[in-house]
Amino acid sequence: MATNANKELLEALNQIEKEKDISKEILLEAIENSLLAACKNQYGKADNIKVNVNRETGAFNVYAEKEIVAEAEDVEDELLQITLAEAKLKFPRKKLAVGDIINIEVTPKNFGRIAAQKAKQVVVQKIREEERKALYNQYFTKERDIVTGIVQRYQGNNVCINLGKVDAILTENEQIRGEYFRPTERVKLYVLKVEDTTRGPRITVSRTHPELVKRLFEAEVTEVKDGTVEIKSISREAGARTKMAVYSYDPNVDAVGACVGINGARVNAIVEELRGEKIDIINWSDDPATLIENALSPAKVVSVEVAADEKSARVIVPDYQLSLAIGREGQNARLAAKLTGYKIDIKSESQVGGYYEEQWDDGQYDDGQYEEYDDDYQDGYEDGYSDDYADEYSDEYSDDYADDYQDDTDGNQE
Repeated sequence: MATNANKELLEALNQIEKEKDISKEILLEAIENSLLAACKNQYGKADNIKVNVNRETGAFNVYAEKEIVAEAEDVEDELLQITLAEAKLKFPRKKLAVGDIINIEVTPKNFGRIAAQKAKQVVVQKIREEERKALYNQYFTKERDIVTGIVQRYQGNNVCINLGKVDAILTENEQIRGEYFRPTERVKLYVLKVEDTTRGPRITVSRTHPELVKRLFEAEVTEVKDGTVEIKSISREAGARTKMAVYSYDPNVDAVGACVGINGARVNAIVEELRGEKIDIINWSDDPATLIENALSPAKVVSVEVAADEKSARVIVPDYQLSLAIGREGQNARLAAKLTGYKIDIKSESQVGGYYEEQWDDGQYDDGQYEEYDDDYQDGYEDGYSDDYADEYSDEYSDDYADDYQDDTDGNQE
């Protein structure tokens, strides 16, 4: 029989369905399951017990499925069996026979109070679960994308950042070296990972990932967002410099110019967001030699010799451009290696030898001549630049992010 409490429960479930977007049917099924567990405690087992909540009135009923047997001496378990005579007394209008299964109501007298308590517990728990699930689904869709957060506080060396309905953790490893945040400051972040936990989604974000720069350009540059211009490859040393190779699918659109913007407006907006990090934008080329030459920008290149099978290249630059091509502490060479996926060996013209410098100027250099240059230059080069710079950037080029971008670049070259 329905009571005011039952009606109030249905009204509450209807309200929750509207406000929390949690299905009323899901809540009712959860209530039935919790009541079934309560019945198990009372009867010792619940294999043949069914709990039903009337969807119209909210009334609770408990039923036991029992098998009809012929005589009392055939009853082995009163919870599971009933005699034919007893069954006919309970259901005089039904045609019953031995072996039939019938549902007999066994609702306890105090079941209404128990049901109310269980229903309250279940509804509260279900609301928390559904809200946690909804939060997880909302932010899971933002994985590998950028979000804007508000700095809350420092937790040791980590930064707690509010993303609206949930907080994210910016770990020390994902922070740009030397970058400091003030409370309430707005900052753009790249969502690395969203994990579902009992306390809600755990979100890990980054300020150092190369994809952060890529996503910022997608948001700032219309041509990148609509696919006219594609960012083919990107390499980054967070806080210092980023190199990015772009390609335009429209011959009337300059890929580099679109990313730079009028008077550098577009790229400057991203540089400001990254707090002064330098960004080099170059044209992508399917020809490895051209791509490597572009990647070493702003240095001028005399020649590039590519060994595609070994994924390596030998580059010759003018003497006065050697330090620029290598960059401070080998940075320019490292970034070019990450960007192209090639191990790059840089030499100056004087290291090759005066004779071959003239050959380059006259355009008469042939493959194979390079290997014959004077041993003195070779030894001097290998003892000098090779130890200081080449080993450094070739080792660093195999870091976590470079591998991802090398795979992408290899696919594009193929």
